[in-house]
Amino acid sequence: MKKEIDNKLNLKNINPTAMRQLVLQVLTEQKTAISLPELEQKFEKADKATLYRTLKTFQEHQLIHSIEDGSGSLRYALCEDFCTCEPEHLHVHFLCNKCGKTYCMKDLPVPQPDLPNGFEFSSANFVVKGICSNCKK
Repeated sequence: MKKEIDNKLNLKNINPTAMRQLVLQVLTEQKTAISLPELEQKFEKADKATLYRTLKTFQEHQLIHSIEDGSGSLRYALCEDFCTCEPEHLHVHFLCNKCGKTYCMKDLPVPQPDLPNGFEFSSANFVVKGICSNCKK
């Protein structure tokens, strides 16, 4: 697994430090998007600023994307290997009203709006809210 983590970091031109390897390992294990406070709980002894800088580095190198899901906290999730975070790679996110988890709906692209002349689309935040399949059971 360590080799896979290092490969992912190297593919995105990110120096594989110990903290970056650990954070990427945690992100890889997540089934839902994770907030900085949730990540901090997994690294009780880690410096919060280091965790934040690690997430920012991952985001700048398009290894992860951030989600504003309306919960008041940014959440982070891994990008697909081919992702360049361009508008055509944007996807819908789902926020469960019951458990509060945010899911990437990678097979549901964000609709591209038909903007008036002179306007250029660069990003969108599309969040659907409801009850996830785990909570519905």
